Amino acid sequence: MKTLIRNATVILPDAMERINVLIDGQTIVVLDAADSTTADEVVDAAGLHLIPGVIDDQVHFREPGLTHKEDLTTATRACARGGITSFLEMPNTKPTTTTLQALEDKLAIAAEKCLVNYGFYIGATPDNIDVLKAAQRTPGIKIFIGSSTGDLLVDSQAALERIFAETTLPICAHCEDEATVKANAAALGGGSSVADHSRIRDNKAAIIATKRAVDLAERHRHRFHVLHVSTAEEVEFLRGTSDLITAEACPHHLFFSTDDYDRLGTLIQMNPSIKSKADCAAVWQGLLDGTLEVIATDHAPHTLEEKRQPYPKSPSGLPAVENSLALLLNEVHLGRCLLSQVVSWMCEAPARVWNIHNKGAIRVGYDADLVLVDLNKTQTILNENQLTKSRWSPWHGTTLTGWPVRTWVMGRTVFADGKLDESVRGSEIQYSR
Repeated sequence: MKTLIRNATVILPDAMERINVLIDGQTIVVLDAADSTTADEVVDAAGLHLIPGVIDDQVHFREPGLTHKEDLTTATRACARGGITSFLEMPNTKPTTTTLQALEDKLAIAAEKCLVNYGFYIGATPDNIDVLKAAQRTPGIKIFIGSSTGDLLVDSQAALERIFAETTLPICAHCEDEATVKANAAALGGGSSVADHSRIRDNKAAIIATKRAVDLAERHRHRFHVLHVSTAEEVEFLRGTSDLITAEACPHHLFFSTDDYDRLGTLIQMNPSIKSKADCAAVWQGLLDGTLEVIATDHAPHTLEEKRQPYPKSPSGLPAVENSLALLLNEVHLGRCLLSQVVSWMCEAPARVWNIHNKGAIRVGYDADLVLVDLNKTQTILNENQLTKSRWSPWHGTTLTGWPVRTWVMGRTVFADGKLDESVRGSEIQYSR
């Protein structure tokens, strides 16, 4: 099937042009196609902008094992509406993705259920180095250098040295220093309010672990990606690192600060924790000056009942895939950044960091993962309208200007006119090694 997208303002890798884009099957085949080009479907996109599909490189979609919170169907419905056409999912499901069989099992489930494209990290443990060396159908290795559950915590220096020295896949890590977190918790008696969460998981815990991981990567000449940077100290430190090191920010560390605990309480309890307004400003500046390359959501839903438990029984995590692109488009509307920067952070950079083949840009020969956005559309985020299984958002009641209005996955429309086509299935992401 051929689709002609006419009259859109297209965000190209090095330009923004009003041109026609022709899709044939799953592929972008012509840029600047003639108005008279024959196609099975012609989409008039006058007044809209066409961007590459968003690639979210950090999500927790809870399947298998925790599907009362989310599953691959509900999560990818939310992705499709939010303009996310590809995701990379973390290994802390039940069972954890720490064996080749667990990875194969996830890929098989995804092929049946996902409305968008999918990939899954292989998780590091203190003793699965052979698995990490053998894994192929994965973007990379995820290490929890700091608090985690089950067998995913890797805090031993000897184990970390082996992983960085002996594996070849890119590595990413959750960086919070376990010893610092434990000492802070002990000093606060475990904490009695959610505000204590940011005192327990403080700036010191983040920067110690980030420096430790970067040191490993630099010494072993291993590509390393710092997940969810949350502090000014980390941003400043990362400015002095080599090209081996990349890093990212998440919407909750851009838009929420410790001042918001009084209003939102445990709904914004996250690991790493929410930090000060000054830290938010520093993370923003890190994006604007190129120190941080990627924006990802760390989408990690829990039910409202779970989140509303008194601290510290309340779990950390919040849903975000449905609204992340709109949150950044609203920043374009406010003049805080450019649409081309949003495309760089959310589309081009994650494809580059994870060696994703033929995605992340609008180019001839690339996969037709595309999103039409209306920079003038104003809409309010409401819990009752969320497609994520958890059915809530910490941005409930927030009105944004700039929204995705149509999403293509591998050339097929999965979301348009406010509706999903649930017959669409994404594809397993391919990586250029």
